[in-house]
Amino acid sequence: MTNDVKAGGDAPARQLLHLVIGGELDDLSGTTFRDLDEVDIVGVYPNYKAAYDAWKSAAQRSVDNAHMRYFIVHLHRMLDPSTDTTRNPGSGA
Repeated sequence: MTNDVKAGGDAPARQLLHLVIGGELDDLSGTTFRDLDEVDIVGVYPNYKAAYDAWKSAAQRSVDNAHMRYFIVHLHRMLDPSTDTTRNPGSGA
């Protein structure tokens, strides 16, 4: 994998790591995997777009299994909470 380059510049874009995983769920309303040994670790990606593309591909391959779900985990939010753009700075969260 290569670093993305900002439009019009040579500097690499900020790396925001994302993990794509999936597997069969016990209950479709939750996120508990049926068998952790069978969890599909698709990969780690340098940005959301690359992770989304991998997620979409994996999800489409498993469309015939109603219990199979894939997820995008925002690793950058765990490694550096300041990268979480969904946080409200005034909320104290």
